[in-house]
Amino acid sequence: MPPEFLLPKRTRHRHKRITARASKRMLAGFTAGSVFFAGVAILFMYVVDPLQFYHKAWYNPIYSNEQRYQNPGLAKNYTYDTVVLGSSMTENFLPSLVNEQLGGNTIKLSIRGSYAEEQNDIAQVALRTGQVKQVLWGIDYFALKPADLDAEGPYPHYLYDESFWNDYKYWFNVTPYQELAKGLYKRATTTEKLKKMMGLEYLYNWNYYVLYGKKYAMNTYKQALTAEAGFGSNEEPLEVVQQNFTAYIESVIKAHPETEFYLYYPPYSILRQAVWRDLNTQRYEQQLTMKKWMFDQLKAYPNVKIYDFQTEAEWTFNLDLYKDLSHHNGNVNTWITRAIGADDAKYRVTESNVDQFVTTLREQAQEAAVNAAGDLFRVQVQLASAPDELVNLSQKEMRGENNDLFVPYKEAADLLGAESAWDAATKTMTLSRGNHKLIATVGSDQAALDGTVVTLPAKIEISGARTIVPLASFAEALGWNVSTETVDGTMKIVLGEK
Repeated sequence: MPPEFLLPKRTRHRHKRITARASKRMLAGFTAGSVFFAGVAILFMYVVDPLQFYHKAWYNPIYSNEQRYQNPGLAKNYTYDTVVLGSSMTENFLPSLVNEQLGGNTIKLSIRGSYAEEQNDIAQVALRTGQVKQVLWGIDYFALKPADLDAEGPYPHYLYDESFWNDYKYWFNVTPYQELAKGLYKRATTTEKLKKMMGLEYLYNWNYYVLYGKKYAMNTYKQALTAEAGFGSNEEPLEVVQQNFTAYIESVIKAHPETEFYLYYPPYSILRQAVWRDLNTQRYEQQLTMKKWMFDQLKAYPNVKIYDFQTEAEWTFNLDLYKDLSHHNGNVNTWITRAIGADDAKYRVTESNVDQFVTTLREQAQEAAVNAAGDLFRVQVQLASAPDELVNLSQKEMRGENNDLFVPYKEAADLLGAESAWDAATKTMTLSRGNHKLIATVGSDQAALDGTVVTLPAKIEISGARTIVPLASFAEALGWNVSTETVDGTMKIVLGEK
């Protein structure tokens, strides 16, 4: 066939029309094929629906551990009247026990590491079903910080709204199928006992997969002493935290007077509170302020009860219950469930005791001291000249065979009225008071007192970023009278001038 420019004009036009029609047919065929295959993909996703987003599974379901993706389907399509909300602190609740204590049919919609904003998102999905009568909601202070919802990957907003048309991100997403395949393989290859753990009763529950005990809590304590030293510079103003509470928690309670809300403060270990107190004063003080402020905002709502478990010393002073400074085992969730079910007055926050909860927690954090084995103590230090006041000391650690109190070197020097000098090269400190001079070095359990060698109860060490020293030994060396007694489990150290 000759080149097109040699063809007659009429022939060239006819050829172009034929080519155009062929292109249109090809485009139409491609479009139809795309629509067909898209329709097949959508239909297949609707039928299989790995996340049960459109309906409950018609097969024995596999639940994804990706809570931000799995929870919306559970909230939309399952039958329940009681909801558990909150962070990882709520993941170890057993729905059957919540049913027993609160008298309902429970579904757990916890989200680990979640902010109040995303807890609000899943609460709205559940409440739109019209079947929620009770909500058990764990309130963590950190959850009230401004949310970074995409910190762990793109946040699936489309799963939480009521629009059908943005669900395409679910329709054409291969990840739900991958999660389904992994779950099916796991179910096929695991033991019968572990298969039971894959159901709703143990969904998101990590109680049986981690190790608890003093050893593990102390590891995180030692890390926190260094890692959290600068955290205080990143805290938001109290007003921002309060705005988030109003927007994401109080608004839900206000909009649903027909629903009973049980809010509770999770019992972190007392070391968690003590580290905040010592290294992140703004967070520590703001969370205490928020306790009273939140109660004042909610006390007018008859459908709210608040419980505070953060001062339960039998739990918070027992590091065997924790895997780190914050996360307790499932037994504590059981005790919390029973206390709320019984409306236990010991934990119920009221107008008459809200301030006392704050005062008690402040006292416990101030008195808390820990030894290397992870045993927790309550220690009070007083000056004989001010018997009604406790001395405020940070990072109290018990060292040596007799668990002597060690405190930061600079705080000890200030308390004892001693002039101090520090030689960074040799890590040697010199404290002088009156006619006494005490010289001690990091790494040694011996010191020079007025030229004479004395033995300390344990080696002076750097713990975290601070050098800690034996308070009583230093006080006696510098001319103070020291008396120590233990009353009702609390060690009291009184310093008096000679």
